[in-house]
Amino acid sequence: MRASQVEPLPSPWVRVAGFKMGLKLQSLRNFDAFPRAEQHLLQKTRSGAVVSIIGLIIMATLFVHELKYYLTTYTVHQMSVDVKRGETLPIHINMTFPSLPCEVLSVDAIDMSGKHEVDLHTNIWKLRLTREGHITGTEYLSDLVEKEHSAHKHGDSNDHHEDPNKNKNEHGLGSDAETMIKNVKNAMENGEGCQVFGVLDVQRVAGNFHVSVHGLNIFVAQQIFDGAKNVNVSHVIHDLSFGPKYPGIHNPLDGTTRILHDTSGTFKYYIKIVPTEYRDLSHRVMPTNQFSVTEYFVPIRAIDRSWPAVYFLYDLSPIIVTIKEERRSFLHFITRLCAVLGGTFALTGMLDRWMYRIIEAFTKSKTGSILRLQLMFDVSTESEFQEL
Repeated sequence: MRASQVEPLPSPWVRVAGFKMGLKLQSLRNFDAFPRAEQHLLQKTRSGAVVSIIGLIIMATLFVHELKYYLTTYTVHQMSVDVKRGETLPIHINMTFPSLPCEVLSVDAIDMSGKHEVDLHTNIWKLRLTREGHITGTEYLSDLVEKEHSAHKHGDSNDHHEDPNKNKNEHGLGSDAETMIKNVKNAMENGEGCQVFGVLDVQRVAGNFHVSVHGLNIFVAQQIFDGAKNVNVSHVIHDLSFGPKYPGIHNPLDGTTRILHDTSGTFKYYIKIVPTEYRDLSHRVMPTNQFSVTEYFVPIRAIDRSWPAVYFLYDLSPIIVTIKEERRSFLHFITRLCAVLGGTFALTGMLDRWMYRIIEAFTKSKTGSILRLQLMFDVSTESEFQEL
């Protein structure tokens, strides 16, 4: 038979290396921040279960709150000098005049040099409204000065060239003016109003635009209203903006209602326009404008020669505001989440330990009192037995 082969013993160097490796692993265990207790030392209590459920509810609520906070965007505002040149300023208007018919209303815009902006592209509509607010007719204006205004100008210049046989009244007004006066008076008696809406494209300089009865011939206006004191410029501003609307913008004149009773006058809105650029998450740029406003009302006086109107006087700020829409960092979300969940876990752990100690102390004191009562009962029973 062959002799069995005997495996050679490891060399001393191998034994020394293994011993050193065991020491390193032992020293590595000292860095464990999460030591495990023996299973028989772990004790589950009802109070601990209640605290654990409350802690889980709090952590779930805070997690949902932090997730919503991360998913919502925020805006960053930056300011710089406005260097735009040669651009137009869009003015979006939507107003209702409940006491003035559309035939007497005119829209006009003038820049700071006094030039009428009649050569610019304009889209203005006028809607005839009944007393109840129903639409009965429409009219489109292709420029800022109405046809009645220019017609009266031409009529004034051609007074000496008209046919002497043409029908005229005592003030020199033609049949067309008489028809318009009759129609306007009927409309006013029926409580007809007018809604003016559309877009004005004006030069990007300071100026004003106004809605008034200034397009009427002075004699026609006197025949209709019998004086400026009877011109009721009560109005409701549904929308007034200077460009497209971005999320979160607030136009201070939207929804403004000014109703006059037994008085008349001129409304003036002094507007300070701030050029604005809005950049969304996809880096698309939306040029628009914000504005602030100051309102001023001037009552009509007997010595005034001007007629009531609603003026919007605007000026542009040299500073442009850039609003950037941004999203929060994912690492920032993870950091806040760890802080919230870890803090809740630590707090519930402290609460569990306090409750356990309180309940344990209360239980021990109650047990001790019961034992003392039992001992006193046993002693008294034994003494009675001995007496018997």
